[in-house]
Amino acid sequence: MNGYERIKAAVEGRHADTRPVMLHNFMMAAREAGYTMTQYREDPRKIAASFIRAIETYQYDGIVVDVDTAALAGAVGVPVDFPEDQPARAYRPGLARLEQANDLHPPDIGNYRYVQNWIEAVRILREYFRDEIYVRGNCDQAPFSLASMMRTPEQWMVDLLTDEKNAFALLEYCTAATCQFIRLMAQTDCHMVSNGDSPAGPEMISPQMYRKFALPYEKRVVEEAHRLGMPYTLHICGKTNAILKDMLATSADCFELDYKTDIEQAFSLFKDTTCLIGNIDPSGVLALGTVDHVKRQTKRVLDVCSDCARFILNAGCAIPAETPSENLRAMITTARAYDAC
Repeated sequence: MNGYERIKAAVEGRHADTRPVMLHNFMMAAREAGYTMTQYREDPRKIAASFIRAIETYQYDGIVVDVDTAALAGAVGVPVDFPEDQPARAYRPGLARLEQANDLHPPDIGNYRYVQNWIEAVRILREYFRDEIYVRGNCDQAPFSLASMMRTPEQWMVDLLTDEKNAFALLEYCTAATCQFIRLMAQTDCHMVSNGDSPAGPEMISPQMYRKFALPYEKRVVEEAHRLGMPYTLHICGKTNAILKDMLATSADCFELDYKTDIEQAFSLFKDTTCLIGNIDPSGVLALGTVDHVKRQTKRVLDVCSDCARFILNAGCAIPAETPSENLRAMITTARAYDAC
């Protein structure tokens, strides 16, 4: 089987010849290709070249095409800073008063240069790899996360407690923007789409608030992806144990789990219906651990999911740029050897 076939099998609940590996490694890929983050984000050919080099170097199965962490926010008018060698970041709110959400024009993100670069890079990768390597087109923020960037995370938490009506209005706008990115990404013929909804987890809001303010809009994004015939992956940062059952209600095909989430609990809930992606600690293990530590942690996760086809090995979040290459190799070779035993 090739990489595309392995990951497709896992998503569909079929056993592959070896455990598939899909890496969320855009920062590391750019660094190893010799590009700063500015050079990377400004040129879709360099984005694609970074992932091509990474695939050829490490021989893994699936690419998570990520470019930045604030492209969708920038596309809807949030002021964004672009550090030379770090991902972009929103530095002040794009919406000064929450009630302004009612006056926003429908989003039109397609003309934003960094969205265009992102989309074009996915097209290049699909043309280059065809159906040899699985290409997942990430689409930046899910609605709750985008709303927090439009208002700043701190102010958004206050909004949820003091002005539900206008908070819902902003979430409607953000859902339209996220779904637009999903539609644009689907046109690249990528194999899967995804979003991150990082602040929607229990480390930021209660499970009750998740069900009220995040889950309904995540469901609508998944529905849009499925309407377009695309499998969908959702990522929420932090320890998500308290909302794992709720996350199932999104009908996402895969969940990319943060390393803080209990993989055994997630496996028991998801193994019959939904594919797990993860969940090696990207910083404490991959970036800062020894090779032996990486091997032990990789085997631990593989052991938990050993009797289930619905599993794809990855880090629990984006892999830091400074991760030693020998640690990444150790994770991948451990997975390959595990299925050969």
